[in-house]
Amino acid sequence: METKAPIPLAVLVGIQTPEVDDIAHAASLEELGRLVKTLGYEVVGQVSQRREGTGAGSLLGSGKLAELAALTGGTGEIGTMAPPPRAKARQRFEGAGESARAEAPEEAPARRPEFVIVDHELSPSQIRNLERATGAQVLDRTGVIVEIFHRHANTREAKLQVEMARLKYVAPRLRESSGGGGRQQGPGAGETTLDLDRRKIRDRIAELKDQLEAVQRDADNRRSARRDQLRVALVGYTNAGKSSLMRALTGSQVLVEDKLFATLDTTVRILQPETRPRVLVSDTVGFIKQLPHDLVASFRSTLAEALEASLLLFVVDASDPTYEAQLEVSRSVLREIGADVVPARLVLNKMDRVDAAGRAALREKHPDAIMLSAHAPEDVGALRETLIGFFEAQMVEDVLRLPYAKQGLIGEVYESARVLSEAYDEKGRVLTVRGLPGAIARLQRSLATP
Repeated sequence: METKAPIPLAVLVGIQTPEVDDIAHAASLEELGRLVKTLGYEVVGQVSQRREGTGAGSLLGSGKLAELAALTGGTGEIGTMAPPPRAKARQRFEGAGESARAEAPEEAPARRPEFVIVDHELSPSQIRNLERATGAQVLDRTGVIVEIFHRHANTREAKLQVEMARLKYVAPRLRESSGGGGRQQGPGAGETTLDLDRRKIRDRIAELKDQLEAVQRDADNRRSARRDQLRVALVGYTNAGKSSLMRALTGSQVLVEDKLFATLDTTVRILQPETRPRVLVSDTVGFIKQLPHDLVASFRSTLAEALEASLLLFVVDASDPTYEAQLEVSRSVLREIGADVVPARLVLNKMDRVDAAGRAALREKHPDAIMLSAHAPEDVGALRETLIGFFEAQMVEDVLRLPYAKQGLIGEVYESARVLSEAYDEKGRVLTVRGLPGAIARLQRSLATP
């Protein structure tokens, strides 16, 4: 019978700088714990310290470093990785003690945490120093997020995006993790192992960039074909309930999990029950505090769904006490890609978890927000009517003349606009339609083309 591997244990480390208050610091560490849980690790301890900044060589002061080392079984000292030399007399003494202990039954040693997870981005030297002091593997917040993205990527585009971001994260840290550094023999002689590894990473990044550009051209073409359609993009913090809302609005079987970054790939589905013209709903990758810039850049194509949408729905977990900070993170990322000019509505989700007093406070603070629970059909139905009303206000009526020689375009007319009336004359069909100005203009061009 195959033995199941034990769950890796981890200790969280946070630094509270003067500009961060107690609530924000606690929320950040709690979120880091959820990230670590998503990674499949179990948090068994936490060390936090107030400091002026995060630039110290070991990040922590000597006292807190010793406290952390006591949890992981490390020495608490930043020194060489080699074991200290022992005198021959001491070796004989310890050897005799080990022989005596061998006769007694052995007790299984208590497991120590194998990972130290730090709630900040670390330099290569800080990672090295912490690993020497703790004897554990050290990951910073960026490393955890990149690893989660790596594990959750399913489509070819997402896998290419994540691998590129991962290599960009690893490359500057090779100096500290590289073992030898000796010269290579044969092809590329004169390069150190480190030089060779870095060159391989540069070559792979260039290869990934070419592959990603080809994939993204296809995605751009698909979005271009949807340009004149009604499009709603669900955006917001990770685990705010976007996928649950997507499922409720479209009836699609998209992945819904209580995990951070369960969705990495953009999903586009039709609003149900279907309307004329159709309304497309897209679910996008979630945002998070300190989302690595390389990931934002790599997911340009995915985030372009938000940039080219007709309407953004900012989905927020209203039951989270830090929802306002999360909303600001989402808005800042969208500002970064230029999507802040797209019309938007605020959706306060998970209202079923908010008490009456909390609801009243939210209503007073955000009078124009849409309050709902993605699991309440009546709330989802009301949101659907709101979306239809938003697009209806932008539509115009016009008359299309469809020649008998172009009857093959009737399907495109019905998909792109709502047909209000239909008549016939000696030249063909006369259709009174209602739709977006851009869609009607495109149809007029198609009908006018010889």
